[in-house]
Amino acid sequence: MEPQWKDLYEDRARVIKAMGHATRLFMVHELEKGEQCVCDMQAKVGADISTVSRHLGILREAGIVTSRKQGNQVIYSLQCPCVLNFFNCVETVLQKNRQHTIHELRS
Repeated sequence: MEPQWKDLYEDRARVIKAMGHATRLFMVHELEKGEQCVCDMQAKVGADISTVSRHLGILREAGIVTSRKQGNQVIYSLQCPCVLNFFNCVETVLQKNRQHTIHELRS
């Protein structure tokens, strides 16, 4: 693989890895509704503040979310709402897998 292609695929993998956790997927889904502070996310996720902050940090480093300070709070929002299209693609794959499983069971 040529170096410029390797860099491209490594960058893509970094974004996909950031999405590769159920809690982070949930957070992205919640941020679809609008910006939220860490404390709101903590209540929804049900984890301690440091865990929630770590997950949001991973999403921020990947460029999926952005943050801003508002007084003592850190407010997060989706930087790239197009990542929600990823959910549609995943749902299509899951639906195809279910159909395949049903077909196999009937055969």
